[in-house]
Amino acid sequence: MVKKVVKTNPNLIELINKLYEQSRNEDAAIWKDVAQRLERSNRRTAEVNLSDIARYAEADETVLVPGKVLSNGDLENKVDVVALKFSAKAQEKIESAGGECISIEEIMESNPKGSNIRIME
Repeated sequence: MVKKVVKTNPNLIELINKLYEQSRNEDAAIWKDVAQRLERSNRRTAEVNLSDIARYAEADETVLVPGKVLSNGDLENKVDVVALKFSAKAQEKIESAGGECISIEEIMESNPKGSNIRIME
């Protein structure tokens, strides 16, 4: 049985389908998990502040947020953050701390198995 995606954003639907395909092709459960988190209703979409990332992520770690990263808090460590969206201020703070803002599509290409990625919401 195929689950019907009820999202209306065509880019998001395409991303979710790519994640499921990558999960099957690479036998990597992380991409299926991220796709399921992105399929949730808008009210349950993840919004993570930089203070949470600073609290739980170690230096040189890759953190994936299946939603939006917000700028509340400061980031001292160099952390690569993968997310659906970034607020402008959050992107600025991550880059000034030496980290990198990466889209979900880019990380799927550079790390097809999804190894060493921590999911945060």
